[in-house]
Amino acid sequence: MPAIPDVFAPAKLGPVILRNRIIKAATFEARTPDALVTEDLITYHRLPAAGGVGMTTVAYCAVSPGGRTAGNQIWMRPEAVPGLRRLTEAVHAEGAAVSAQIGHAGPVADARSNKAAALAPVRFFNPIAMRFARKATRDDIDEVIAAHANAARLAIDAGFDAVEIHLGHNYLASSFLSPLINRRDDEFGGSLENRAKVARALVLAVRGAVEKDGAGRIAVTAKLNMADGVRGGITVEEALTTAKWLQDDGGLDALELTAGSSLVNPMYLFRGDAPVREFAAAFTPPVRWGLRLTGRRFLRHYPYRDTYLLREARLFRSELSMPLILLGGITNRESMELAMAEGFEFVAMARALLAEPDLVNRIKAEAGGSAVRSACIHCNRCMPTIYTRTRCVVTGAPDTC
Repeated sequence: MPAIPDVFAPAKLGPVILRNRIIKAATFEARTPDALVTEDLITYHRLPAAGGVGMTTVAYCAVSPGGRTAGNQIWMRPEAVPGLRRLTEAVHAEGAAVSAQIGHAGPVADARSNKAAALAPVRFFNPIAMRFARKATRDDIDEVIAAHANAARLAIDAGFDAVEIHLGHNYLASSFLSPLINRRDDEFGGSLENRAKVARALVLAVRGAVEKDGAGRIAVTAKLNMADGVRGGITVEEALTTAKWLQDDGGLDALELTAGSSLVNPMYLFRGDAPVREFAAAFTPPVRWGLRLTGRRFLRHYPYRDTYLLREARLFRSELSMPLILLGGITNRESMELAMAEGFEFVAMARALLAEPDLVNRIKAEAGGSAVRSACIHCNRCMPTIYTRTRCVVTGAPDTC
């Protein structure tokens, strides 16, 4: 039997060496009011870098203006590169690597806020934006594929160590994968092979751009839904088939396994308390009234437990040879070491680091034991803060210089 790796030892991710196997997962920061990097955003990523993570992930670097979930998110363009370079340099100065999550929000995009048309496999109504996403044409799909390649090139220019392609949460690629959303009858609809064409093309386009402009300098990962948690949506069986195709295509250095739908069941990813009242308060009428009345159907309650995505992820680990990143309920040394023992190469953390940016250093400093516990209580009241400025409302963790 191979030795179980030390989660705190250096590890290879594609061409990049991370100082440990712990990644800060992408969580929208809400610190870019002009869709450009701010000192506030730099601090948001510098703190967990100083706190010990191997790599931090800059969330939702959209590949186009219409690919954002809201108009204040970064979209990858030359004007964004100088600020992104300041961010990568700040993270590198703390000894960590940094990844850019690139993607297109598809039906999750807020066309009203973006002042740009949203795209979906079919015409789709977004109740948050109170707008319809239009059915993507073949030209639209080709443009999105090209935009992903361009975003990867800009990430290389900005000094990123990796890019993470967003194939989850019913964003554009994931919505094409979903049999519930994708009701097309052309070459991109019907069979799973057709529905997976967009996701596979995005990965290969990014890989092509990286091999041409950043060979040997930047890793390529993707975030893929194992399941939507919705009847008629992406199932574990179909997701595993898609993951095998992605592995065979050879475009990825690692795959991060996720779950849930930003459109219809976000709590399937987050688990813990469902903050309906706080979410409703973040919106104006009529969305606020709708959330108060029907929020429990949208924000369903799933009890929290450590490593809560491990059961499904084991199926992927047993069938795939490529490196995998375990997400969901990684909060302490036990959960990290369990992931290593189960054969996962990396772990990803989000809310625990929002509550305590220095949690990784605290865990590492504890000699051989497991007494360190995360301050995160899984109340999920951090989630509605994405509409103002993402933060932990419980610990009041330091988040400014």
